[in-house]
Amino acid sequence: MSSEPGRRIQRALISVSNKDGVEEFAAALHKAGVTILSTGGTAAQLSAAGIAVTDVSEYTQFPEVMGGRVKTLHPKVHGGILGRANVDEQVMQEHGIEAIDLVVVNLYPFAQTVAKPDCTLAQAIENIDIGGPAMIRAAAKNHARVSVVVDPADYDRLLSILKDNDWRLDAATRFSLARKAFSHTAEYDGMIANYLGVQQTDETTYPPALHFTFHKKQALRYGENPHQSASFYAEPHPLPSSIAAARFIQGKELSFNNIADTDAALNCVKQFSEPACVIVKHANPCGVAAADSIADAYQKAYTTDPTSAFGGIIAFNRPLDAATAEQILAQQFVEVIIAPGMQSGVEKILQTKPNTRVLDCADTDPANSGFDLRRVSSGILVQDHDDAIVQQQDLKFVSQRKPSAEEVRDLLFAWKIVKFV
Repeated sequence: MSSEPGRRIQRALISVSNKDGVEEFAAALHKAGVTILSTGGTAAQLSAAGIAVTDVSEYTQFPEVMGGRVKTLHPKVHGGILGRANVDEQVMQEHGIEAIDLVVVNLYPFAQTVAKPDCTLAQAIENIDIGGPAMIRAAAKNHARVSVVVDPADYDRLLSILKDNDWRLDAATRFSLARKAFSHTAEYDGMIANYLGVQQTDETTYPPALHFTFHKKQALRYGENPHQSASFYAEPHPLPSSIAAARFIQGKELSFNNIADTDAALNCVKQFSEPACVIVKHANPCGVAAADSIADAYQKAYTTDPTSAFGGIIAFNRPLDAATAEQILAQQFVEVIIAPGMQSGVEKILQTKPNTRVLDCADTDPANSGFDLRRVSSGILVQDHDDAIVQQQDLKFVSQRKPSAEEVRDLLFAWKIVKFV
């Protein structure tokens, strides 16, 4: 794909729900001589910031109608976006359609709206964006000429490229933006379909069709075995108490098996209220312990099976302290350490073993999000998460000899292990 800069951006249409960074981005475009079209709240905000803006209604000579439901659905807007270079200039000239070179649009916050406990179906419907997806898809389709931006996180990078290239974007960058734009609208439509799928039906949890979106977090060197390729994908909004949201502090890149085993260890240790440590090796727990401190919990878990603990994954449900970190490094080789925070001095201690992978998972709240998924050939099994907490009163003893209080305690402890690892 060509890296040659394309047409110089002369006209941009900016209409965003998420207004983070939009003033700075628009101000840079305006300073470069780019004409800015905008709508509604975005136009008002940019105007208040001293940025010259032409309202879309003024450009189309057609007012916003139906309470704002129709404002950008106009041939002068979509013709300006979809018009092909060296193909459609004559028809555009005949109808007074000006080319739009840059579309900066993101969508109504549908997910946030329907997440509110008191959200009604009517409110959800009104927060389904129509004009936004239409403009995004049109711009993405015509990426041979038009650039489309849906993520505020891209503003600074794109401004840097534009300033270095006389306000032009090359074909590879436009294609990358288009690909991201189609993913954005696909995710948006999937959210709406999932929500509507469980409305006014008997299927209050599981819709007739189920749509998932996962974002690529990292490519992996290989999969479960060296001959397999692999990547790690995460939910758009992962729980803080998950490996998908964990902060990578140091070490070699995580492998497929590292991630799987760390997830198992973390899910297990989250079930304990007292300080706990879980050591997992090759998908099996080789040491699980609870104690008055994580140092004692670690030592108990380690001495359960020191041989298997070698090269294992260690998870804690309390912040890692310096003494425990030193204890680990002094007596074993460890692949991954994950804990909800690191106390002062810990990171410096861990740097003495720079290849050891260290993750901060923010917290160890046992809450789950979404569904529990199990892949089968050509399909997927979907269920809600098993959040049941078994207490002593839930147990029915069928043997002649009744277990002692200590045996019951050990049984409940073991149940947490086999349930989550």
